[in-house]
Amino acid sequence: MASFLTLHSFCLFSILFAVTVTATHCASKEKPMTHFRFYMHDDFTGYTGTKPTAIRVVTMPKLSINDTSPRTFGDVAVLNNLLTKGPSHESEHLGRAQGFSVRVADGGLVNALSLHLVFEHGTFAGSSIFIQGRIPLNEPIRESVLVGGTGQFRFARGYLISENYDYNLVTGGVVEVNVYVM
Repeated sequence: MASFLTLHSFCLFSILFAVTVTATHCASKEKPMTHFRFYMHDDFTGYTGTKPTAIRVVTMPKLSINDTSPRTFGDVAVLNNLLTKGPSHESEHLGRAQGFSVRVADGGLVNALSLHLVFEHGTFAGSSIFIQGRIPLNEPIRESVLVGGTGQFRFARGYLISENYDYNLVTGGVVEVNVYVM
C-alpha cells in the first residue's frame, strides 16, 4: 500500500511539473517587436487649408498675468488628427488619432493624453491602438504606453515615441510617431 501511495504521489508530481514547465515555456515565448512610423497632423487653426483637427473645448483662465503660454493648466483639447505615411499633409492617409488631452502642469506644457490610433487604410486597416501617456511638450522626445488594441493589435502591448517634426504651440503642426508593438 505504501509503494502505491509513493507511486501515485510521484506520478501526480510529475504531471504537475510537466504542466508548469509547459505553461512557463509557452508564456515566455515573446512575440517579435514590430516597429512602424507615421506622422500625426495636430492642427489647431486649420493651417492645412481644412478645418482644425484639434480643438480646445475647455479653456481655463490664466493663473498669472505674466503667463504668455498659449496653453493653460486645466485646458482640455479633443483630437481627431490625420495620420499619414509621410510628413506632408498630402502624403498617403493611414487613419486618425482620436482622443483627448488635459493640460496637467503650470503653463500647460505637460499633457495627460488618452489616444486611439485608428487605422483606416494600409496594412493595419480596421485595427486600432490605444495610447496613454504623460506628454511634456518642452521635451524633444516623448514616450507613451501602448495599452492595447483592436483587430490586428488585439492584446498588444508596447510603447510609442513621439517627437516634433514641424510643430509650435500656437498652430500645432506635424509630429513624428514611432510605434513599437508586440
